[in-house]
Amino acid sequence: MVTVAQFLGTCQERVETLSKAAAEAYWKTTTTGEEQYEQEYMKLQQERIELFSNKEDYATLKVLLADPKCQRNGVVLRQLTLLEHEYTPNQQDKALLAAIVEAETEIESEFTRFRAQIDGQAVPDNEILEILQKETNSERRRQAWEASKQIGSQVADRVVELARMRNRIAAEAGYKNYYAMSLALQELNGHELFAILKRLEQLTDEPFRRMKAKLDEQLTRKFGITESELMPWHYADPFFQEAPILENLDLDPYFKEKNIEALACQFFQDIGLNAADILTRSDLYERENKNQHAYCIDIDHAGDIRVLANIRDNEWWMSTMLHEIGHGVYDKYIDRTMPYLLRTPAHTLTTEAIAMFMGRLTKNTDWLIRYTDISAAEAERLQPLIDEQLNMGMLIFIRWGLVMVHFEHEMYHNPDQDLNALWWSLVERFQLIRKPEGRNAPDWAAKIHIGTAPVYYQNYILGELMASQLHYSILDELGHPSYIGERGTGAFLIRRIFHPGASVTWNELLKNALGEGLNPDYFVQQFIE
Repeated sequence: MVTVAQFLGTCQERVETLSKAAAEAYWKTTTTGEEQYEQEYMKLQQERIELFSNKEDYATLKVLLADPKCQRNGVVLRQLTLLEHEYTPNQQDKALLAAIVEAETEIESEFTRFRAQIDGQAVPDNEILEILQKETNSERRRQAWEASKQIGSQVADRVVELARMRNRIAAEAGYKNYYAMSLALQELNGHELFAILKRLEQLTDEPFRRMKAKLDEQLTRKFGITESELMPWHYADPFFQEAPILENLDLDPYFKEKNIEALACQFFQDIGLNAADILTRSDLYERENKNQHAYCIDIDHAGDIRVLANIRDNEWWMSTMLHEIGHGVYDKYIDRTMPYLLRTPAHTLTTEAIAMFMGRLTKNTDWLIRYTDISAAEAERLQPLIDEQLNMGMLIFIRWGLVMVHFEHEMYHNPDQDLNALWWSLVERFQLIRKPEGRNAPDWAAKIHIGTAPVYYQNYILGELMASQLHYSILDELGHPSYIGERGTGAFLIRRIFHPGASVTWNELLKNALGEGLNPDYFVQQFIE
């Protein structure tokens, strides 16, 4: 029988080598769109399946997990537990697992190469967003919105088949379906999660209705239409997940011709978090065949951290860069003396919380005064509008997040139901958006997460809740009315959140760092009451 030190040493070395190669291949795939890297990434993902499908290793892992000595050693137990989360879903049919990897990689690459078509012309995502934010012609807006959904029809059948395959894997592992398995392996309690979601739905229902009624009244005047003529394309985002710009508030001019990359770098430097090395390794500007979204990736858990972006000089991209670098500095400041398997964030929701905490700052007047040309007097004048904009954005995002979580929950319950109808029933319920008459298209499949980052969206919602908890905790710690430009902000985050990595569960991290577990009351206090 191998010792726990031997097992972890061998396993860690294999995981580290394979994970680094796969991360590099993924980076090349999304920055170039070239098929050779897509094939390389797929091959490495299949090798990952081979690694975690080893039944002898799994049996050894189970024995070690039951060993009282291992249970008393927190660092060892945490590594074994995280490995169990990797081995469990990979103990099933290897051919089926390989087919899942192949389908996921193909869908990801299709999104990378996709460019919407309007009147036969390829239109990048940035231009689609610009049309939906600024265009006043309803027909032009409709064309842009429908174009943004074209990818859905291209991938929908494969996403449904993926859901079926994922469910088969989950059933073989002893779970009700893939959704239930994913929550369990993410260390999330389904009953507790949906209790939080139900509470958020109830608490946001009336404020969201009031906000949307006011927004709709503004939109009818802006576009010269009646309320009954308002359609999904009249909102400022293809999925109504982002708030439109309020009347009399446009922050984009404050970022026009500004170096977004440099501003982000300076901000993090000022709070004691050096991001310059991350940006040096990053790929930040638009290019043909490059993935049009944004993400941060930790290549090796040893300092090689990169951001992919498509920066333009506007407030949205400023916020996005703060968000992505937020992920990056979390990864960077994890204790590097810990074993490889623990050199990751405590949980997806905790790294999302940091990213969201940072992304909100473009609607913080202290931040705007320090990093843009806005004067203190102008900031004071705009403060009520900025607060309203941020509050509106949070309400809109939470209601959108409820659509995504409920859709995935129901999809994995029955992938063969009418998903188009399910999608619009949830959009109408949570977002109060009217389905275009006669529309029967897989608009849900145009959201990349459903195909390639399944059962992820609850982490965005929980991340927003944690971000608000952090907001009040840092202010309390610093004893200042603002944490902008305060090096104590970074010191707090490094010591309380980043440094422990995955050595503790996310629940333990929050209790240790903030004095209590996840508490939605802080989000309610900040944005709803």
